[in-house]
Amino acid sequence: MKKIGEGESCSSNSEAIGELVFIQSVEDVINLFDNANGKICIVEDSGTTTLGPILSDLAGVLCPLGSAGSHLAIVSREFEIPCIMNVDFLIDDLSSLTGKKGKIITESEDRGIIYLFI
Repeated sequence: MKKIGEGESCSSNSEAIGELVFIQSVEDVINLFDNANGKICIVEDSGTTTLGPILSDLAGVLCPLGSAGSHLAIVSREFEIPCIMNVDFLIDDLSSLTGKKGKIITESEDRGIIYLFI
């Protein structure tokens, strides 16, 4: 596994493994309606409600912005979905992660690490 980022862990679940998907539009979410189960979604907007229709099916959520008080973090906690906010990604092109297998690990009470299976 290769470390691809870290940030603020915002959920009680400590680990998730799934296919990474970079969400850039509502259309991306619509395309996942029947295929969201087990995905780890990356979104750029921490206040987004875009993931609402598929959130309960996701394995995890990653966002380069926001904090534990962000709307996305709060809703993810309610759904008990691993969520890491304010992620400092070590990869510039987040869309290149789509379709690859990733893993979220909560390293400490408030620190989460994202790995890519290689």
